[in-house]
Amino acid sequence: MAKKAKKQSGGTPATVALTEAGVPFTVHAYEHDPSHPSYGEEAAEAMGVSPERVFKTLVADVDGALVVAVVPVAGSLDLKALATAVGGKRAVMADPAAAERTTGYVRGGISPLGQRKKLRTVLDSSAAGHATICVSAGRRGLEVELSPADLGRLTEAVSAAVGRM
Repeated sequence: MAKKAKKQSGGTPATVALTEAGVPFTVHAYEHDPSHPSYGEEAAEAMGVSPERVFKTLVADVDGALVVAVVPVAGSLDLKALATAVGGKRAVMADPAAAERTTGYVRGGISPLGQRKKLRTVLDSSAAGHATICVSAGRRGLEVELSPADLGRLTEAVSAAVGRM
């Protein structure tokens, strides 16, 4: 992995949070194609990384509270498992406008790091099987690669099997 990035004025809230925490990470930039049907799959293809190592950040509403789920782009989110992981009864995908307003990021660029309002986070347990994973760095066309342990620690994430392959 590359050296820690220095805090730059052009950084996103996610990269600034990583830099301030002293966590090693690598930034991967690629040209975002607005016509691509999947942000996550586009990222995996553009970076030449297995889709099992690229994780998407999804915002769900669990019993009236917004919760972040970080799952592999190769699969989907199991809403029932997410609700169970946070002690809830029912989960539905959050309204996109509410997700954007609460996190401070746009859809397709929501990062689990550096959110405007820190949300409860669940990291799919499959992440632990990789030395590093990639998540959004806070905008479309920008990913950050880091260890799943560092991501879990910084987001205070619960680890649970919430992704379906």
